[in-house]
Amino acid sequence: MAGFNRVILVGNLTRDPEYRQLASGQAVCRLGLATNRQFKNRQTGTLVQEVCYIDIDVWGAQAESCRQYLSKGRAVLVEGRLKFDTWEDPTGQKRSKHSIVADRIVFLSSSAETMDGQDNPTMSRSMDNQPAQQETGLQLDPTNETERELIEQLERAKTKVQAAKVDKKKKELKTESDITVSKEEPTMGEINFKDEPPFADDLPF
Repeated sequence: MAGFNRVILVGNLTRDPEYRQLASGQAVCRLGLATNRQFKNRQTGTLVQEVCYIDIDVWGAQAESCRQYLSKGRAVLVEGRLKFDTWEDPTGQKRSKHSIVADRIVFLSSSAETMDGQDNPTMSRSMDNQPAQQETGLQLDPTNETERELIEQLERAKTKVQAAKVDKKKKELKTESDITVSKEEPTMGEINFKDEPPFADDLPF
């Protein structure tokens, strides 16, 4: 019986993309992704945030797009398959690690360029007037708890994009009415991750 290996994740990049071009000429880009969930501790009643870190390998034309448009802190949706790697480190110890081979990357709304209102040329559709399921091309079941959470995250991302564009339009109108126009660029705060992966990446990448 054939198995089923499919993964859908939404999270933020923990570092800038690592781009390589193989001797065959094929491009590959490795992304570090942090995705989290919140739950209530039954004993203390406090909210706990659990963070999961995983590497994403993107191949071909999508790797080129990731190198050009992604950076640390950017929110993305990843659709792909789970992969298990094994290798030996320089001391001869056997190591293993799970990663994801991406079939598709959807750029979400956390980058400074999105906040500036610039359109992303790699997005196949606009997020302005389409439901989240149509934007990702996924058929999600709102009666399923996990898929419902994904739908809600995508809807929040779409709302942020729309709010950013409205804010940019207001700033443009205000600038046109001002006598003195400031030449300084607005500074955008970088998303910093306090948590770090509990292990070093020893894969020969």
